[in-house]
Formats: sequence, C-alpha cells, structure tokens
Amino acid sequence: IDQIRAFLANQFVEFEDYFVIDSMPLEVCKIAREKRAKICKEAYETSPDKGYCASQKMYFYGYKLHGVCSVNGVFHSFDLSKASVHDSDMAPELNSQLSDCVVVGDKGYIGKELQLDLFNSSNIKLEAPSRKNQKEQKKYPSIFRKSRKRLETLFSQLCDQFMIRRNYAKSFKGFRTRILSKITAVTLIQFVNYFILGRNINNLKHAIV
Repeated sequence: IDQIRAFLANQFVEFEDYFVIDSMPLEVCKIAREKRAKICKEAYETSPDKGYCASQKMYFYGYKLHGVCSVNGVFHSFDLSKASVHDSDMAPELNSQLSDCVVVGDKGYIGKELQLDLFNSSNIKLEAPSRKNQKEQKKYPSIFRKSRKRLETLFSQLCDQFMIRRNYAKSFKGFRTRILSKITAVTLIQFVNYFILGRNINNLKHAIV
C-alpha cells in the first residue's frame, strides 16, 4: 500500500522544494482507560502512551501522526510515534527523506542544533517561528503561516471526511495499516482530481466519477 501511495505522491512532489511538517494526535482510547486498555500493546516499542497536544491543549493516550506534505497538500511522507515523543525528535528523520529544500514547521520544531544538523547533512532549511521569550527574534514570513495551514487543513479532512481517528484496530500493525490506507485514499483522490479530471486536487468531497 505504501509503495502505491509513494508512487502517486511522487507524481506531484518530485520537483518540489518547499514542504510543510506538523503532527496530530491519534487517540486509541480515553485517558481514563489507559491503564486497563490492551490495544496495540503486543510490544513495548510500538505500544501507545500518554502525551500532550499543545495546539489542542489536551493530554491524550495513543500516538502522534507526523506528516510532511507539499505546499499543495500532498503527503510526501508520514510516520507514527508514541504520544510522548516531541515533534522535534522526529524532525531528524527528514535527513533520509528530503534534501535541498525548505521545510516549514511550527514552534515545536525550534532548535538551532536541529536546524544546523538538517542544513549541514541534507541542505534542508528548517523554518519555524520564534517564541515570544527568545532573545533572538526573526521575522517569520506570512507566506509560511499560510503554507502551514495547508497541512492543518489536510489533517482536518482526514479527521472529518476519512474519520482517521475512528480506528478499531487491536494491534499496532493493524492500526498503522488503517492509517496508511486512509492517507493513500486521500492521495489517490488527489491524483484523479489533478491528472484525470483536471480540477483542484483538494476537492476531496466531490465524487471522482
């Protein structure tokens, strides 16, 4: 399934040099049930845990979906991590996925060492807005804020139209397969919209026939 998704996505993003990175929470059960829940606990390395979502200001039990998409809203790549993993800890994975490009993120990706490492190893320029308490303030172009909203909208479409948070898997393999299938479905509709029907790639609610 991932090979199909990657092939379709590559038709859009092969020559892109601007990308957006962000994450979203994926609950497997409510916090009150975390201690007795057995979902996806077949191995410690892939078991869910408790984390905090700063944008929604809430604690949750499950995983984080980390996504990298083009400014047009096509997923280049994605990964799943435990809920407790910080966004900046997943950013180094970009080294193996991208090169010679600009990646736009939110305040969760601030860090001079991270930015320097990505630039030196893969010529990736990571752009993130400054925090209010930072000594060195730099201007964050409004076009980057607009670009970030594209991925936020894509996450919302996955939640509302593809119900990505409604997942009844019992194992992590099943959980990941369901997430992958829904992202692949989005990419397939985008492909049909653009290359076959010649319309806006993100008209995901419209029938493709």
